[in-house]
Amino acid sequence: MSGPGGSGGPIGAGALAGGARSKVAPSVDFDHSCSDSVEYLTLNFGPFETVHRWRRLPPCDEFVGARRSKHTVVAYKDAIYVFGGDNGKTMLNDLLRFDVKDCSWCRAFTTGTPPAPRYHHSAVVYGSSMFVFGGYTGDIYSNSNLKNKNDLFEYKFATGQWTEWKIEGRLPVARSAHGATVYSDKLWIFAGYDGNARLNDMWTIGLQDRELTCWEEVAQSGEIPPSCCNFPVAVCRDKMFVFSGQSGAKITNNLFQFEFKDKTWTRIPTEHLLRGSPPPPQRRYGHTMVAFDRHLYVFGGAADNTLPNELHCYDVDFQTWEVVQPSSDSEHALAGMTAYPALADWSHAHVSPHQVGGAEVPERASTSEEAPTLTSEERGSFKKSRDVFGLDFGTTLPKQPSQPASELPSGRLFHAAAVISDAMYIFGGTVDNNIRSGEMYRFQFSCYPKCTLHEDYGRLWESRQFCDVEFVLGEKEECVQGHVAIVTARSRWLRRKIMQARERLAQKLEEEAAPAPREVPSGTRLPLLRVAIREAEARPFEVLMLFLYTDKIKYPRKGHVEDVLLIMDVYKLALSFQLCRLEQLCRQYIEASVDLQNVLVVCESAAKLQLGQLKEHCLNFVVKESHFNQVIMMKEFERLSSPLIVEIVRRKQQPPPRTSSDQPMDIGTSLIQDMKAYLEGAGAEFCDITLLLDGHPRPAHKAILAARSSYFEAMFRSFMPEDGQVNISIGEMVPSRQAFESMLRYIYYGEVNMPPEDSLYLFAAPYYYGFYNNRLQAYCKQNLEMNVTVQNVLQILEAADKTQALDMKRHCLHIIVHQFTKVSKLPTLRSLSQQLLLDIIDSLASHISDKQCAELGADI
Repeated sequence: MSGPGGSGGPIGAGALAGGARSKVAPSVDFDHSCSDSVEYLTLNFGPFETVHRWRRLPPCDEFVGARRSKHTVVAYKDAIYVFGGDNGKTMLNDLLRFDVKDCSWCRAFTTGTPPAPRYHHSAVVYGSSMFVFGGYTGDIYSNSNLKNKNDLFEYKFATGQWTEWKIEGRLPVARSAHGATVYSDKLWIFAGYDGNARLNDMWTIGLQDRELTCWEEVAQSGEIPPSCCNFPVAVCRDKMFVFSGQSGAKITNNLFQFEFKDKTWTRIPTEHLLRGSPPPPQRRYGHTMVAFDRHLYVFGGAADNTLPNELHCYDVDFQTWEVVQPSSDSEHALAGMTAYPALADWSHAHVSPHQVGGAEVPERASTSEEAPTLTSEERGSFKKSRDVFGLDFGTTLPKQPSQPASELPSGRLFHAAAVISDAMYIFGGTVDNNIRSGEMYRFQFSCYPKCTLHEDYGRLWESRQFCDVEFVLGEKEECVQGHVAIVTARSRWLRRKIMQARERLAQKLEEEAAPAPREVPSGTRLPLLRVAIREAEARPFEVLMLFLYTDKIKYPRKGHVEDVLLIMDVYKLALSFQLCRLEQLCRQYIEASVDLQNVLVVCESAAKLQLGQLKEHCLNFVVKESHFNQVIMMKEFERLSSPLIVEIVRRKQQPPPRTSSDQPMDIGTSLIQDMKAYLEGAGAEFCDITLLLDGHPRPAHKAILAARSSYFEAMFRSFMPEDGQVNISIGEMVPSRQAFESMLRYIYYGEVNMPPEDSLYLFAAPYYYGFYNNRLQAYCKQNLEMNVTVQNVLQILEAADKTQALDMKRHCLHIIVHQFTKVSKLPTLRSLSQQLLLDIIDSLASHISDKQCAELGADI
């Protein structure tokens, strides 16, 4: 049995470096049934911008435009446009242009009447125009004529023409410090401050035809964010997101999403974030948020008493937060948490003349520097890129030279941000001691395809293909099928059950005079192993199984008490099966779902199931001052058992003393950690397939290979080899044993950390093996482009020669020639083949000039 791509030929230079033989996918939308749908990347050799690098660009000179805050920036083509704001003394209405290619500033050409000087307005781009709405106008120096606006201006980039849109009919209330975005040919305005109160209304207006358009108020539904101002909005995955902002006593660090189609708001839950996982950013206002790929990036703002300068990232697909570590190894460069002692009270302050939107935020603050250390996680010679933010799905980026501290922006608020191509640009803002900034910073995004590990295993669970175990559950003996490899990797309790069932089956076969062989040949199709679990019912057990495959369970629907009761049954199983991670997840979900409508039902169920911690949570919820009177007047309270009523009354009369445990909580192991341990030996006794690499056997697990590779899935479904052995190659090339182990690490638990020479072997693996996206190839590409060094150039040269990657071979020879004094001292040079040594000599000879030849002749 040959490996995948056996008829596709070797990995030649064109396939790797984009020559005439470059293989490109017919579509970038991945077809999960066909490996040919994986987009084939090509290698390039610099110069490159390091991902997650902050770069300080030329600031705006005072003769071009003043330093400012509360302004807006928008991106159009290769330029950033800055409009309005204030310089600390006056409001502005100039329009500045920053060319991102030339890194140069100028005043943008304008004609017509621009908007009046203003700040806390909004600006968006639609087509070839910028639209400016609302804001706060007047003379802040003399504190006169201060008022909010609801006017709408258009600036045409091509002609520089300013035009005010005169709209008939109902208009949004004049406002500032609101949120604005463009979606489906419309401008959408949300919340803000009208001079007297914060708002949470939404308006929209079509931008296609000025003569026919009008403002419409949007009828919002769902979990509408509280009235707020000084918050950002961003659109990602056809949804609008709002994070934090000034909302008085209600200020939170909640993230809300708005569905444009049904005009419904949803609060993004955080209950799935386990202890030890990165939490959401602190509550804040005056920050920025931009969308790139599947991520939202939050920077700056005033967070309680500080101005933090960490960059937070939210993964929309995985609903996880992460602090992005900049590409610097110097932790001192991350210092920059400026303290603002009075920020917590700003929303109640009224200090003239420095106001925000009428009466929000004073400008004055003291300066004191704190220097929190943010550690960067390192493994070997690589550093985590945090490309998939939230759960660590296997991430690697090379270490980069230390950045000077000046490359990192300091904490600030009321700055503005925009995205051009794959980078974010941040301009201006108020930094420490009420200083306006004229600085421009650039942050390089990473845009690797997301890790599909959890999705792949989840798809295996949903399809029920290749199941080899059947659980017989409860008194009804309902059956649920699964995969021995996944279950035994995730649960020790279920692993023991499976091993006991195996032993009973072997004993039964012996008693029936049909002795089973001591070792079952790999690949032999066996009947489903039946495992009885009397303490579990089918429905909660299926939820538990979904968790084993994906590390997730579905969040209870709001108002559906049956969902909460189901999670309680799952919680009971998690305690029995000693699944600490699932136990914590269930408890967080249930506690977050408890409300006045369901608390008595949940409390009674917790008492029956003997779930002490949940019962305590419910009792404490009931006896709260704001809850107690409402709860005891409910009909459900009358139907409670007498012991529970007595316990509630006693709890109200004499609350128990609060106890705090100093013992750290065991949060269990993740899917990635379990699959890593399984590959490294914990799953050895459950292997059911043998992979042959150049004749050397490597036991593995069919279900895992099939879940992650469409090639293996098709093989095991249609033409499983009788001897249970599969030869491994990539096209006509057999990878090194080290590279093959790197590929198995990627298959089992999504790891992409590998030496550059392994990346060269595996560059084509996603294409030939049918991985469900080209994440591995993208990391291999980056690893090769950024990490060919004097120390490893000879190993990569050998790999390039073996894989016929001619462009990479030329690149290595180029490095060897120009660094030959250092390369010649490497012990690996003596072990190269004769042909490679001749290639090096030939390259050296072709690079020696006539003058150097003459000098060599003179020496002789």
